[in-house]
Amino acid sequence: MTPDSAAAALRLAADRLRAAGQPSPEADARILLAHVLDRTPGSLVAAGPPAPGEWATFEDLVARREAGEPLQHLTGEAWFRTVRVEVGPGVFTPRPETEVMTGWAIERLVELQGSIPEPVVVELCAGSGAISLAIATEAPGCRQHAVELSSEAWAYAARNLRDTGVELVEGDMADAFRELDGTVDLVICNPPYVPLDAWLGVTEEVRRHEPALALFSGADGLGALRVLADVGARLLRPGGLLCAEHAEVQAESAPGIFRRHGAWAGVRDHRDLTGRQRFLTATRR
Repeated sequence: MTPDSAAAALRLAADRLRAAGQPSPEADARILLAHVLDRTPGSLVAAGPPAPGEWATFEDLVARREAGEPLQHLTGEAWFRTVRVEVGPGVFTPRPETEVMTGWAIERLVELQGSIPEPVVVELCAGSGAISLAIATEAPGCRQHAVELSSEAWAYAARNLRDTGVELVEGDMADAFRELDGTVDLVICNPPYVPLDAWLGVTEEVRRHEPALALFSGADGLGALRVLADVGARLLRPGGLLCAEHAEVQAESAPGIFRRHGAWAGVRDHRDLTGRQRFLTATRR
């Protein structure tokens, strides 16, 4: 039976999601109903009752969320800083902690634009392209390049970055953009960094629905970061900047890779909005 109001539909959905153990039942219910009704979550207060077809669609989405399907896969989108990106099976869903690192990069690029007409930026392990899209939106005027290894993720990035001017290629970051060697002003990367032996410590929802290629990187989780230290040194001009995300437990080991490398100066670690150490920055000697 179709509920007689949007508020009643939200209550029923939230109760189901709460019983299923979902951590944010009210918020999830609002986002899903807004998606079905093609409204913003804040405007649901003025919404009428869902039509029978809308209610059937909403019930199906709630059932899938009960079963642990990611909210962003159900809506097909995720918000990252000021931009919206298309996401779904086969591509890593961007996380809020990555927004802080991206903000650091955007601030540095805006500063560089005072002296460099068109700073050159390379994103490695681009995934959905959210980082590159945020840079193109918030620091326009850069010459941007991005690379992604997974063909499935590359397809999402291609759609998200269309009409931005970002050069997106499919391939391994280890060999990417050799024509740019020694000319890049900033390299940014959110690499895979979960140790293979930490598989059981990853939430079931993430294990089931996020691509393993975007999560795991060798026995200690540092394999991609070691490659990044070499690739960043190859791409960047002297004085060029690098930033890379890492796990909270890698606050010493991840920066240590760059401190021992020999090509890097000013290696620092930074905290995210929750106070956790989550990304490093370094300058090419």
